[in-house]
Amino acid sequence: MFKTDNRLIKTAIIDGVHPYDVPGFRDLFRSIEDIDPYHQAIDNWAVDCGGVRDEYDVLLFYNSNPEPNPECQFIKPKLIETLGEIGKAVNQGIVVLHHGLLAYPNDQNWSQIVGIANRAFGFHMDQTFKVEIAQPAHPIVQGLSDWIMFDETYTMDSADEASEILLTTQHEKSMRTIAWTRQFRSARVFCYQLGHDARSWIDPNFREILTQGIRWAAGRL
Repeated sequence: MFKTDNRLIKTAIIDGVHPYDVPGFRDLFRSIEDIDPYHQAIDNWAVDCGGVRDEYDVLLFYNSNPEPNPECQFIKPKLIETLGEIGKAVNQGIVVLHHGLLAYPNDQNWSQIVGIANRAFGFHMDQTFKVEIAQPAHPIVQGLSDWIMFDETYTMDSADEASEILLTTQHEKSMRTIAWTRQFRSARVFCYQLGHDARSWIDPNFREILTQGIRWAAGRL
């Protein structure tokens, strides 16, 4: 059981397969004052030795597993296929960050979570591009203006019509949709294409939108 301030957003930061700058990534989440981050590999989240999986307010996926681990049978079908229906139901939000969009490319449920049916992709490192606010009244982006971003981009289909698009770009080496929200079963879902490494994590606009996205997914915004 958790023994933390219930006013904090208990957030499972779930990774797997893709390497990243651990100190920089952890510092990113330590900088968000009202979340309580719990970093873990996806297999640890699935097995849930501490018995707290259903108590998280938000599940943030930063994994890029090509397929579920065959040695960890807890992951499918018991969890991925039931996301949005387990635990806190309407109170447990989902955030899919950067390469989390690429995870389980042949899994229909994951495609429905992120709102992209065909997730075949290309990628382009070290791109500089303009990010445009598509829905300025949405609380996740409210008060922000278009900005110039440095990050890795993906070329893949845009989020579908059931998604509310918050950020876009016209950059020729990027998918058009950069951030969006949607509903998956009982879960609020926030998808954010940005966030490859510390050079993007330190961007104040990136941080503000990630922070607000977590709050929104938790129903705190």
